[in-house]
Amino acid sequence: MKIAVIINPKAGSIKSFPALLKQIARLAPDCRYTTRKRGSARLFAARAIREGCNYIIAAGGDGTLNEVVNGIGPSSGIVRLGLLPLGTGNDFARCLGLPSAMNENIEILRAGKTRAIDMVKVTSDRVRYFVNVSAGGFSGIVDENLTSRLKKTWGPLVYLRSAAAAFSDLHSYRTRVRFGPKRPISYDLYNVIVANGRYIAGGWPIAPRANPTDGFLDVILIKKAPATTLAFLGARMMLGKHLDSDAIVFRRGRSISITAKPRMWFSVDGE
Repeated sequence: MKIAVIINPKAGSIKSFPALLKQIARLAPDCRYTTRKRGSARLFAARAIREGCNYIIAAGGDGTLNEVVNGIGPSSGIVRLGLLPLGTGNDFARCLGLPSAMNENIEILRAGKTRAIDMVKVTSDRVRYFVNVSAGGFSGIVDENLTSRLKKTWGPLVYLRSAAAAFSDLHSYRTRVRFGPKRPISYDLYNVIVANGRYIAGGWPIAPRANPTDGFLDVILIKKAPATTLAFLGARMMLGKHLDSDAIVFRRGRSISITAKPRMWFSVDGE
Protein backbone atom coordinates (compact mmCIF):
# COMPACT_ATOMS: atom_id res chain seq x y z
CA MET A 1 0.00 0.00 0.00
CA LYS A 2 1.09 3.55 -0.71
CA ILE A 3 -0.24 5.73 2.11
CA ALA A 4 -1.04 9.45 2.18
CA VAL A 5 -2.15 11.23 5.36
CA ILE A 6 -4.13 14.46 5.04
CA ILE A 7 -3.99 16.46 8.28
CA ASN A 8 -6.18 19.32 9.44
CA PRO A 9 -3.98 21.22 11.95
CA LYS A 10 -7.03 23.13 13.24
CA ALA A 11 -9.03 20.01 14.19
CA GLY A 12 -10.77 20.50 17.50
CA SER A 13 -9.02 17.91 19.66
CA ILE A 14 -5.40 18.64 18.65
CA LYS A 15 -3.40 19.93 21.62
CA SER A 16 0.14 19.77 20.18
CA PHE A 17 0.65 19.70 16.42
CA PRO A 18 4.37 18.71 16.62
CA ALA A 19 3.48 15.79 18.89
CA LEU A 20 0.75 14.75 16.45
CA LEU A 21 3.22 14.75 13.55
CA LYS A 22 5.54 12.42 15.45
CA GLN A 23 2.71 9.96 15.95
CA ILE A 24 1.56 10.21 12.33
CA ALA A 25 5.12 9.48 11.18
CA ARG A 26 4.43 5.90 12.24
CA LEU A 27 1.87 5.75 9.42
CA ALA A 28 3.44 7.70 6.58
CA PRO A 29 6.81 9.32 7.26
CA ASP A 30 7.19 10.65 3.71
CA CYS A 31 3.69 11.42 2.41
CA ARG A 32 1.80 13.97 4.50
CA TYR A 33 -0.36 16.87 3.42
CA THR A 34 -1.33 19.67 5.84
CA THR A 35 -4.44 21.66 5.01
CA ARG A 36 -4.36 25.46 5.10
CA LYS A 37 -7.87 26.41 4.06
CA ARG A 38 -11.28 24.95 3.31
CA GLY A 39 -11.17 22.69 0.26
CA SER A 40 -7.49 21.76 0.64
CA ALA A 41 -8.18 18.21 1.85
CA ARG A 42 -10.28 17.46 -1.23
CA LEU A 43 -7.55 18.70 -3.56
CA PHE A 44 -4.84 16.81 -1.65
CA ALA A 45 -6.83 13.56 -1.78
CA ALA A 46 -7.26 13.83 -5.56
CA ARG A 47 -3.57 14.69 -5.93
CA ALA A 48 -2.48 11.75 -3.79
CA ILE A 49 -4.48 9.36 -5.98
CA ARG A 50 -2.89 10.82 -9.13
CA GLU A 51 0.52 10.22 -7.52
CA GLY A 52 -0.28 6.55 -7.01
CA CYS A 53 -1.48 6.49 -3.38
CA ASN A 54 -4.13 3.84 -2.74
CA TYR A 55 -4.62 4.35 1.02
CA ILE A 56 -5.79 7.84 2.00
CA ILE A 57 -6.06 8.69 5.71
CA ALA A 58 -8.08 11.69 6.88
CA ALA A 59 -6.58 13.07 10.11
CA GLY A 60 -9.20 15.50 11.37
CA GLY A 61 -12.90 15.76 12.09
CA ASP A 62 -16.03 15.01 10.11
CA GLY A 63 -15.44 18.02 7.84
CA THR A 64 -11.94 16.86 6.92
CA LEU A 65 -13.27 13.36 6.29
CA ASN A 66 -15.96 14.75 4.01
CA GLU A 67 -13.43 16.72 1.96
CA VAL A 68 -11.25 13.62 1.56
CA VAL A 69 -14.29 11.58 0.54
CA ASN A 70 -15.06 14.18 -2.15
CA GLY A 71 -11.45 14.09 -3.33
CA ILE A 72 -11.64 10.33 -3.65
CA GLY A 73 -15.04 10.52 -5.38
CA PRO A 74 -15.27 8.13 -8.34
CA SER A 75 -12.03 6.39 -7.29
CA SER A 76 -13.65 5.13 -4.08
CA GLY A 77 -13.87 1.53 -5.24
CA ILE A 78 -10.11 1.20 -5.67
CA VAL A 79 -8.86 3.33 -2.76
CA ARG A 80 -8.75 2.52 0.95
CA LEU A 81 -10.00 5.29 3.23
CA GLY A 82 -8.66 5.62 6.76
CA LEU A 83 -9.82 7.90 9.57
CA LEU A 84 -7.82 9.35 12.46
CA PRO A 85 -10.59 11.16 14.42
CA LEU A 86 -9.30 14.51 15.71
CA GLY A 87 -12.38 16.73 15.40
CA THR A 88 -14.98 18.32 17.65
CA GLY A 89 -17.80 15.87 16.94
CA ASN A 90 -16.20 12.79 15.34
CA ASP A 91 -19.65 11.47 14.53
CA PHE A 92 -18.68 8.99 11.83
CA ALA A 93 -15.85 7.61 13.97
CA ARG A 94 -18.43 7.07 16.71
CA CYS A 95 -20.68 5.23 14.24
CA LEU A 96 -17.77 2.95 13.28
CA GLY A 97 -16.97 2.29 16.93
CA LEU A 98 -13.43 3.69 16.71
CA PRO A 99 -11.60 4.22 20.01
CA SER A 100 -10.91 7.67 21.42
CA ALA A 101 -7.19 7.06 22.11
CA MET A 102 -4.81 8.23 19.39
CA ASN A 103 -2.40 5.29 19.73
CA GLU A 104 -5.22 2.75 19.39
CA ASN A 105 -6.47 4.41 16.20
CA ILE A 106 -2.98 4.50 14.72
CA GLU A 107 -2.57 0.77 15.39
CA ILE A 108 -5.89 0.11 13.60
CA LEU A 109 -4.71 2.15 10.62
CA ARG A 110 -1.33 0.42 10.53
CA ALA A 111 -3.04 -2.98 10.49
CA GLY A 112 -4.72 -2.01 7.22
CA LYS A 113 -7.82 -4.13 7.78
CA THR A 114 -10.84 -2.93 5.83
CA ARG A 115 -14.59 -3.16 5.66
CA ALA A 116 -16.81 -1.92 2.84
CA ILE A 117 -19.02 1.08 3.60
CA ASP A 118 -21.59 2.91 1.53
CA MET A 119 -20.73 6.20 -0.13
CA VAL A 120 -23.65 8.47 -1.02
CA LYS A 121 -23.69 10.60 -4.16
CA VAL A 122 -25.62 13.89 -4.04
CA THR A 123 -26.62 15.54 -7.30
CA SER A 124 -27.90 19.12 -7.17
CA ASP A 125 -26.30 22.23 -8.67
CA ARG A 126 -23.07 20.25 -8.30
CA VAL A 127 -22.08 16.69 -7.34
CA ARG A 128 -21.02 15.95 -3.77
CA TYR A 129 -20.38 12.73 -1.82
CA PHE A 130 -20.88 11.86 1.84
CA VAL A 131 -20.55 8.90 4.18
CA ASN A 132 -22.39 10.06 7.32
CA VAL A 133 -25.38 12.43 7.20
CA SER A 134 -26.81 15.12 4.93
CA ALA A 135 -29.44 17.44 6.41
CA GLY A 136 -31.61 20.07 4.76
CA GLY A 137 -33.84 22.86 5.99
CA PHE A 138 -33.27 24.08 9.53
CA SER A 139 -30.20 21.85 9.99
CA GLY A 140 -28.64 23.37 6.89
CA ILE A 141 -29.06 26.84 8.38
CA VAL A 142 -27.55 25.69 11.68
CA ASP A 143 -24.49 24.22 9.98
CA GLU A 144 -24.03 27.35 7.86
CA ASN A 145 -23.62 29.35 11.09
CA LEU A 146 -20.84 27.13 12.46
CA THR A 147 -17.30 28.49 12.32
CA SER A 148 -13.91 27.10 13.37
CA ARG A 149 -13.71 29.79 16.07
CA LEU A 150 -17.06 28.77 17.55
CA LYS A 151 -16.04 25.09 17.53
CA LYS A 152 -12.83 25.89 19.40
CA THR A 153 -14.72 28.00 21.96
CA TRP A 154 -17.80 25.86 22.55
CA GLY A 155 -16.58 22.34 21.75
CA PRO A 156 -19.42 19.81 21.28
CA LEU A 157 -21.93 22.38 22.67
CA VAL A 158 -21.37 24.47 19.54
CA TYR A 159 -24.22 22.65 17.78
CA LEU A 160 -26.76 23.62 20.45
CA ARG A 161 -25.43 27.18 20.48
CA SER A 162 -25.76 27.45 16.68
CA ALA A 163 -29.27 25.96 16.74
CA ALA A 164 -30.39 28.53 19.31
CA ALA A 165 -28.92 31.36 17.20
CA ALA A 166 -30.68 30.10 14.05
CA PHE A 167 -34.09 29.48 15.66
CA SER A 168 -35.43 32.86 14.51
CA ASP A 169 -34.94 31.66 10.90
CA LEU A 170 -37.11 28.57 11.43
CA HIS A 171 -39.71 28.17 8.68
CA SER A 172 -41.34 25.28 6.87
CA TYR A 173 -40.74 24.01 3.35
CA ARG A 174 -43.34 22.43 1.08
CA THR A 175 -41.36 19.29 0.30
CA ARG A 176 -41.82 16.37 -2.06
CA VAL A 177 -39.77 13.24 -1.41
CA ARG A 178 -39.54 10.26 -3.77
CA PHE A 179 -38.00 6.91 -2.86
CA GLY A 180 -36.77 5.23 -6.03
CA PRO A 181 -39.64 4.56 -8.45
CA LYS A 182 -42.33 4.87 -5.75
CA ARG A 183 -44.97 7.57 -5.75
CA PRO A 184 -43.66 10.73 -4.02
CA ILE A 185 -44.91 11.89 -0.63
CA SER A 186 -45.44 15.56 0.24
CA TYR A 187 -45.33 17.40 3.59
CA ASP A 188 -44.71 20.79 5.11
CA LEU A 189 -41.35 20.13 6.76
CA TYR A 190 -38.80 21.88 8.91
CA ASN A 191 -36.07 19.34 8.26
CA VAL A 192 -35.00 16.53 5.95
CA ILE A 193 -32.26 14.22 7.24
CA VAL A 194 -30.69 11.61 4.95
CA ALA A 195 -28.52 9.32 7.04
CA ASN A 196 -25.92 6.72 6.16
CA GLY A 197 -24.43 6.92 9.67
CA ARG A 198 -26.16 7.26 13.02
CA TYR A 199 -24.83 10.42 14.70
CA ILE A 200 -24.71 14.18 14.22
CA ALA A 201 -23.82 17.22 16.34
CA GLY A 202 -21.22 15.49 18.47
CA GLY A 203 -23.16 12.35 19.36
CA TRP A 204 -26.89 12.89 18.79
CA PRO A 205 -28.29 9.53 17.55
CA ILE A 206 -30.36 11.13 14.80
CA ALA A 207 -30.66 7.85 12.86
CA PRO A 208 -30.29 5.15 15.53
CA ARG A 209 -31.07 2.30 13.12
CA ALA A 210 -28.75 3.41 10.29
CA ASN A 211 -26.02 1.05 9.11
CA PRO A 212 -23.32 2.45 6.77
CA THR A 213 -22.70 -1.00 5.28
CA ASP A 214 -26.21 -2.15 4.30
CA GLY A 215 -26.81 -0.25 1.05
CA PHE A 216 -29.77 1.73 2.46
CA LEU A 217 -30.30 5.30 3.63
CA ASP A 218 -32.44 6.22 6.63
CA VAL A 219 -34.58 9.29 5.94
CA ILE A 220 -36.07 11.32 8.79
CA LEU A 221 -38.62 14.00 7.88
CA ILE A 222 -39.48 16.49 10.64
CA LYS A 223 -42.96 17.87 10.04
CA LYS A 224 -44.13 21.41 10.76
CA ALA A 225 -45.34 21.42 14.37
CA PRO A 226 -45.86 23.75 17.36
CA ALA A 227 -42.79 24.89 19.31
CA THR A 228 -43.75 22.76 22.33
CA THR A 229 -43.85 19.64 20.15
CA LEU A 230 -40.45 20.47 18.68
CA ALA A 231 -38.93 20.98 22.13
CA PHE A 232 -40.19 17.57 23.27
CA LEU A 233 -38.99 16.03 20.01
CA GLY A 234 -35.51 17.50 20.53
CA ALA A 235 -35.29 15.88 23.94
CA ARG A 236 -36.28 12.50 22.46
CA MET A 237 -33.70 12.91 19.68
CA MET A 238 -30.91 13.24 22.21
CA LEU A 239 -31.88 9.77 23.44
CA GLY A 240 -32.51 8.28 20.00
CA LYS A 241 -36.19 7.69 20.88
CA HIS A 242 -37.80 9.90 18.22
CA LEU A 243 -38.53 7.63 15.26
CA ASP A 244 -42.00 6.66 16.52
CA SER A 245 -43.04 10.30 17.13
CA ASP A 246 -46.08 11.66 15.29
CA ALA A 247 -43.93 14.65 14.31
CA ILE A 248 -41.58 12.35 12.37
CA VAL A 249 -41.89 10.49 9.08
CA PHE A 250 -39.31 7.71 8.88
CA ARG A 251 -38.49 5.83 5.67
CA ARG A 252 -35.60 3.84 4.20
CA GLY A 253 -34.40 3.65 0.61
CA ARG A 254 -31.50 3.28 -1.78
CA SER A 255 -32.29 6.33 -3.90
CA ILE A 256 -34.03 9.51 -2.71
CA SER A 257 -35.13 12.58 -4.65
CA ILE A 258 -36.05 15.78 -2.79
CA THR A 259 -37.63 19.01 -4.07
CA ALA A 260 -38.75 21.90 -1.88
CA LYS A 261 -40.31 25.37 -1.98
CA PRO A 262 -38.63 27.57 -0.97
CA ARG A 263 -35.37 25.96 -2.03
CA MET A 264 -33.81 23.99 0.80
CA TRP A 265 -30.19 24.50 1.90
CA PHE A 266 -28.45 21.17 2.60
CA SER A 267 -25.30 20.47 4.55
CA VAL A 268 -23.26 17.40 3.65
CA ASP A 269 -21.55 15.80 6.65
CA GLY A 270 -21.81 19.12 8.44
CA GLU A 271 -20.20 21.16 5.64
